[in-house]
Amino acid sequence: QVQLVESGGDLVQPGGSLRLSCAASGFTFSTYAMSWYRRAPGKEREWVATTAKGIIMYADSVRGRFTISRDNAKNTLYLQMNSLKFDDTAVYFCNAASGLLPWGQGTQVTVSS
Repeated sequence: QVQLVESGGDLVQPGGSLRLSCAASGFTFSTYAMSWYRRAPGKEREWVATTAKGIIMYADSVRGRFTISRDNAKNTLYLQMNSLKFDDTAVYFCNAASGLLPWGQGTQVTVSS
């Protein structure tokens, strides 16, 4: 059974940092291109970043502030988020780059002073 479990979200002040984790199970994690997505209040889910066989891509809104990485031995995807802004407030999800795996519950990131 495919499962994606996100964690690490929290309430943080503007300019702060967080590291999100996504524990994957039920599929061969190392062979999948993986992505982070987010859904801000009142908005559609949007793509944030992707890592795929050495290729890393970021949305313009997070490039230079967020870093996606993975540990295939631990079946875990990470998102290091620095210089957080109010607009980064959202529920963050991980999924395959295709977006076709079952979605997890996500983890809430709130940027507020």
